[in-house]
Amino acid sequence: MLLIFSVYMKRDIESLTSKDFAEFPIWRFTNSDRPRETYVTPVRRLPAKNLSGCIVGCPLRLANGAVVPGNLGNLDPANVRLTEQFLTVSVFRSDGAIFHLARYHDFDATERGPAALAAFLGLSLKAVFPITYDVSAIVTGLPEVVRGTIPAEPHVRLTRAEIIALAVP
Repeated sequence: MLLIFSVYMKRDIESLTSKDFAEFPIWRFTNSDRPRETYVTPVRRLPAKNLSGCIVGCPLRLANGAVVPGNLGNLDPANVRLTEQFLTVSVFRSDGAIFHLARYHDFDATERGPAALAAFLGLSLKAVFPITYDVSAIVTGLPEVVRGTIPAEPHVRLTRAEIIALAVP
């Protein structure tokens, strides 16, 4: 068992698979550049209350009812508005490929937006969005954050100045 524990002590976020998230649903960035700043360690005490610097693996339910493995970042259990504007979503395909959905304010939103995710999954936009998730079994927080919906288009689009003000209070 010690060997298994040591294997999961530090991992590069890019190396994690849906199986890793099934075993350890929450991973926290190490806040170290050694070996690189992209390294994470599993969070073992669940349910978690603070997700700062964490990626949360969970099933994602597509609009057509299909369930795909994925992960969420920037999930703030205590702040609906921050979560709505900054939530990151990554989706695993059955062949192990992963797609990182861009938010409307990301520089590459055109290339990695909702239509690109639908194409990655071989589905129509209507079959994919809205996506729902429920992390309430592993995260403690506001109900509208731990059980959420990800629309193809945000309910509210903030200006660049508003996004910066929200990110840096």
